[in-house]
Amino acid sequence: MQDLLSIINALDNAHRLRIVSSLRGGELCLCQLVEFLQLAPSTVSRHVELLRRAGLVEMRKDGRWHYYRLAGRGASPAVRETLRWIARTLEHQGPAAEDAARLAAVRRMAPEDSTGCYTRN
Repeated sequence: MQDLLSIINALDNAHRLRIVSSLRGGELCLCQLVEFLQLAPSTVSRHVELLRRAGLVEMRKDGRWHYYRLAGRGASPAVRETLRWIARTLEHQGPAAEDAARLAAVRRMAPEDSTGCYTRN
């Protein structure tokens, strides 16, 4: 029951739903998510951490960059079914035109060229 409550809580926010939707196309760096959402890095970090704790997203670190992707095969059945349901729902609804355009631009951007949520050396 706690797993289900964590999933529901994690998805009870438009920004977090936009993150899940954006990750359907593959992993993104935290800076790319910041650029996409146009929110403060600390705010985006809190959102992805809630999604990660619910098991909906996974994180990998590469140097100073944190990359997020949707949970894979090792996820719980509840998480896998939730992600399938979101994918089916979004398939019929689609992202807002503005989100789609911004996400396409962000995906073309290298993490080091994005918002600078990490300080440059």
